Amino acid sequence: MSVERRQFLKKAAIFGMAPFAGSNLWLAQPAFGQWHPENFAPEILAETLKRLFHDAKIIETDKIDIELPKIAEKGAAVPITVTSTLSGVKKIAILVEQNAVPLAARFELEPDLAAFVSARLEIEKTSYVFAIVETGNHIYASAKKTVKLALASC
Repeated sequence: MSVERRQFLKKAAIFGMAPFAGSNLWLAQPAFGQWHPENFAPEILAETLKRLFHDAKIIETDKIDIELPKIAEKGAAVPITVTSTLSGVKKIAILVEQNAVPLAARFELEPDLAAFVSARLEIEKTSYVFAIVETGNHIYASAKKTVKLALASC
C-alpha cells in the first residue's frame, strides 16, 4: 500500500500535535500589552515627567547607554536601543523632548532580565531623546542624547 506525500504530512501533523491536545500549550499566549491613552496625550515634557514619575528625583547617570543616530535622514522611523548596567531594572521610558507627545515608548521588564530595549521612534524636530530607567529600589536614572533631523517628519 502506497501512501501519498500529502496524506503522510496530514497524519504526521495530527500525530505530532497529539501530546498537546489535552493542554493549552499550542494556543497563542497574550502579550499583556496595555494602551493607556493618558500616557500618549499631547503635552509638554515637564508635565509628562510629573505624571509618569510623580515628582521623583531623577538622577543623570552614565550607566544607561542610548544608541541613536546623531543625524537621522527622516524622522519617521529613527532606530533606538537602550541598555543599562543598573541592577534590578523594572521600567524603561523613552521620551522625545520636542514631540507633541513626548512619551515615545514605555517598557516594563522583569528584574531578572537584562535591561535592553529597542524600538523605532517618530521624531518631529531636532531634539533631545531621554531614556529614564526605574529600578526595583524606586531609583530613577536618566540619560539623554541629541538627534538632528535632515528632513522634517510628516
